[in-house]
Amino acid sequence: MTKTNYTLVTEFILLGLTDTLELQIILFLLFFVIYTFTVLGNAGMIYLIRADPRLHTPMYFFLANLSFVDICYSSTTTPKMMVDLLSEKKTISFAGCFLQLYFYIALATTECILFGLMAYDRYVAICNPLLYSLIMSRTVCLKMAAGAFTAGLLNSMVNTSYVSSLSFCRSNVIHHFFCDSPPLFKLSCSDTRLTESIFSTFAGVNMVGALLVIFISYSYILFSIFRIHSGEGRRKAFSTCASHLTAIILFYSTTSYTYLRPSSSYSLSQDKVASVFYTAVIPMLNPLVYSLRNKEVKRALGNVITRRKFPSFL
Repeated sequence: MTKTNYTLVTEFILLGLTDTLELQIILFLLFFVIYTFTVLGNAGMIYLIRADPRLHTPMYFFLANLSFVDICYSSTTTPKMMVDLLSEKKTISFAGCFLQLYFYIALATTECILFGLMAYDRYVAICNPLLYSLIMSRTVCLKMAAGAFTAGLLNSMVNTSYVSSLSFCRSNVIHHFFCDSPPLFKLSCSDTRLTESIFSTFAGVNMVGALLVIFISYSYILFSIFRIHSGEGRRKAFSTCASHLTAIILFYSTTSYTYLRPSSSYSLSQDKVASVFYTAVIPMLNPLVYSLRNKEVKRALGNVITRRKFPSFL
């Protein structure tokens, strides 16, 4: 039996977004601002929710979890990308690459599930308001959130173990700014059909499953809203859902483009642009989307600012 000797890959080279020095400096400054706003915005959202008792509801409990995931999600890729923009040696170790992939998949999966849980929460609040406190009790919410994080970690464990078991002998140059599965499949000299099928199946089940929950929940919500006779009641119901729907559209439009299409249509340049949106831009936008259209969050922010400014009068 003939044995093929493969060169052991100990590190990968990330090509990043551009090799033009002037653009690298501009992109570093841009992503530094984006990452700073992401961390401060989401951390501020978590603080507001914890500080204001009126925000201690299931809706804001899941929003706080989403903000925590967004901080971790962005931190998995953006700091490394910024370092590489200013470095000549844009390398990442073999173990570091798959550790990054593990947390990226785990957090992306968790975010998908959280969006589904938030849609279900809105469904119960609008369609079954009298049973809301019973159905969405604190214990139930904690179990739902724990289930989302557990599912994300287990899903990532399966996918990362399959991808890391592939042989890499052709090249160690990744045409991306972080370790993602599609560009790693391109580098492998193994037969990746099984691994790609497993990856696509898990991605499809997670994303389509969450989208089904969202679609069914909002179908019932729309029927309930149209039955409301009061114009003010309709506006209030729409306003509570508008922020969530905006965040869902932003997240799913970019991730679906990358992971729910055939691997034969994979485009390096187009996928880099899409990846920038769902790994860096969207985590920054989520706290803005949920705060700018939310009177309760604005009121909580105003109360915090007032307490900081006039502590002796409170």
